[in-house]
Amino acid sequence: MGLIRRALRGAPAYLWSGWGALASLLLALAAWEAVAAFTDPLLLPAPLQALQALLQLGERGQLWPELVVTARRALGGLALAVGVGTLAGLLAGLSAGVSMAARPLVTVLLGTPPIAWLVLALLWFGAGDGTPVFTVFVACLPIVFTAALQGTRTLDGRLRDMARVYGLPRGMMLREVYAPHVLSYVFPAWITALGSAWKVVVMAELLATADGVGAALAVTRSQLDAAGTLAWIGAVVGCLLLVEYALLEPLKRELERWREGEA
Repeated sequence: MGLIRRALRGAPAYLWSGWGALASLLLALAAWEAVAAFTDPLLLPAPLQALQALLQLGERGQLWPELVVTARRALGGLALAVGVGTLAGLLAGLSAGVSMAARPLVTVLLGTPPIAWLVLALLWFGAGDGTPVFTVFVACLPIVFTAALQGTRTLDGRLRDMARVYGLPRGMMLREVYAPHVLSYVFPAWITALGSAWKVVVMAELLATADGVGAALAVTRSQLDAAGTLAWIGAVVGCLLLVEYALLEPLKRELERWREGEA
């Protein structure tokens, strides 16, 4: 109940703080409208045309089923990357030797284009859910792993020693010393991985599946439907912004209250 009360109490300030993000989105829409005014509508429709196409997708019942399929694949691969990457990064961070040995592997994973993993996944899993989920997992894993490793390795030794001198119980030390510091590293990485997951899953669906937003984009491409393409892109971006700013960002602020010395 305390968490809910704090969230409600801080909601007005949080909403007010979002004016900058809203202003940037409105500026981007204005720039889009200005460019579209001097461009052939077949190449770049105006924002209202894309919005109309989006509403038509919703009226025909095409929008939500495809978004649900894409979200399931993106969040499935992301959940695997967050679970495996965070745990592996924490364990690797406990040993300097293991962390040094892991660096070239992380570089290889970061340097390999997702399209290469997608081709391999097609050979291994075929044209099904396994291909986009695996591609998202491999693309997001090094982001999460690196953050968890750095969070573990950079823990202030003096703070840890002080906690031991004062005889903090193991559970309290984990909750009050280790967890806040590590979370300050891994939570931004989770948010970054979330954005990567949506981009990668749409690309994978475009090339490997018969459903999902990526497959819908392939249809609009074959029909030369620029308004439909922008409508699907807008739907994906809208879902991403909703998850990040309505769920993850408030949760991040709550978890990092310790930085401001709050109770």
